[in-house]
Amino acid sequence: MSDLIADIARQLDQGSVIPYLGAGMLSLCENVSVPATPAALAAVMTAKVSVPHKIRARLTQAAQFIENFKHRKSVVMIMDEAYASVPTPSPLHRALAASGATLWVDTWYDDTMLAALKAVRPQGGWHQLQGLSQSEHFGQWTADYDAEGHVADAPAGEATALLYRPIGGRSPASNYLVSDSDYVEVLTEIDIQTPIPAVVQERRKGKGFLFLGCRFDDQLTRSFARQIMKRSSDAHWAVLPDEPTRMEARFLEEQGITRIPMSLAEFGAALTDALHAEPVAP
Repeated sequence: MSDLIADIARQLDQGSVIPYLGAGMLSLCENVSVPATPAALAAVMTAKVSVPHKIRARLTQAAQFIENFKHRKSVVMIMDEAYASVPTPSPLHRALAASGATLWVDTWYDDTMLAALKAVRPQGGWHQLQGLSQSEHFGQWTADYDAEGHVADAPAGEATALLYRPIGGRSPASNYLVSDSDYVEVLTEIDIQTPIPAVVQERRKGKGFLFLGCRFDDQLTRSFARQIMKRSSDAHWAVLPDEPTRMEARFLEEQGITRIPMSLAEFGAALTDALHAEPVAP
């Protein structure tokens, strides 16, 4: 396993592997006070607004109910409050930010990976691309922000590293895909790749994906991963310590994803060490 991790680290530093981060990455951070699972976020939402019991535990449906019977602004306000705190990036977050990766995909709402990039690359040279809700930005699928959080004056070029957040995030502009209607709009178009920025489509060609803190036990996460991976390489990895469900196992096989049966903490420590190791002379 150590040889595999060393190889992944080498490919990361060469820019040929794309880290794909899920909500489970928060388990590596200390003093986390933001919701770290869909169920936890649904609980935060339904503590603020009364929601029918049968959908209280279903994040997208609860968000849709609040959007319908309160207002979209109520959903955004709850999300902003839920993710107001920024967890301190873990050593793995920082190591990934400092690696040679040219694209990171971050699929949860917290700003931890964004904070890692700001800390490790204070000079800038990177952009953040966020998915947008069609209820707020009809016809515009993504927003492009520079390292200072301003709307970018020009699209990211080949030399610009990219943090891609397909379901949005708190900073800098409170963009969130969280309700049923948000996802229906995206999933209606995602098969033809419309919601995925052209620069991401180009950047992923021939690259492998490294899934960290992700589970594929629901159709939504599988759909996003499948479409974001499209036309990439045929070699990918996912750190999954628990036995995958039947649908997860089918997804891993279908997408050519090798399961790494280690805890995220154990793998993260080993990968961080490998990324910090002195390069081996040829």
